[in-house]
Amino acid sequence: MFIAYLVITAITIAINGGMAVADLARADFVRANSAAVRFPESWIPTAGVLKGAGAIGLLLGILGFRVIGIAAAIGLVLFFVLALAIHVRERVFANIAFPGAYFAFAVGSLALALAR
Repeated sequence: MFIAYLVITAITIAINGGMAVADLARADFVRANSAAVRFPESWIPTAGVLKGAGAIGLLLGILGFRVIGIAAAIGLVLFFVLALAIHVRERVFANIAFPGAYFAFAVGSLALALAR
């Protein structure tokens, strides 16, 4: 079970860390996706900080700070619930797979962290 926790959480850290960098750099694809769901461009850096904080928190969880890792996983789950809700509200399903996958990894990280 610990190996599954490490693998899923490492993937979750990587994808959220990568997206945090893209958000903070205001990459063109991030701005285009945000515009498609009417997510304010001025909030993109905040989203990047939240994803980055989640990734760092998950890493701390792996390093032994279990409560921080669980809190970070909960935060990412909530973040991606909101992202999915925005996609549904705006009826934009062309790119919903990405927040859906990030949500699934966040849920997996949370479930495995709780099961440890």
